[in-house]
Amino acid sequence: MQKQIVYSEKAPAAIGPYSQAVFVDAASAKGTLYVSGQIAAELATQGDIRAETRKVMENIGAILEAAGMDYTNIVKASIFVKDMNNFAAINEIYGAFFLLDPAVAYPPARETVEVARLPKDVNVEISVIAVQ
Repeated sequence: MQKQIVYSEKAPAAIGPYSQAVFVDAASAKGTLYVSGQIAAELATQGDIRAETRKVMENIGAILEAAGMDYTNIVKASIFVKDMNNFAAINEIYGAFFLLDPAVAYPPARETVEVARLPKDVNVEISVIAVQ
């Protein structure tokens, strides 16, 4: 197994001892990219969950791009929310990122979990797994 650290200046730097993403077996035809949870701390206090979710998804897109991938490569997503009452708004924005390419027949597998608190007091955090 070979690991390659993936970093994009277009996404927030890690705020702890972790990488934005780790690409396992990138040289193979079936390499897997594990993207750490992405947040939009700069938007968290503005009260616009749609804008916050959009920025989170854009951060994920920047990391995917740095690995030579895009949203069509995502096979699994994990969404953590501070308030499940925001589910519909988050789902609307999240879902739009999988409608950008008509070749995407189905969105990835995922779970959405309400949590008591998230880093930097954000309202949503999303991590993904993508495969070449």
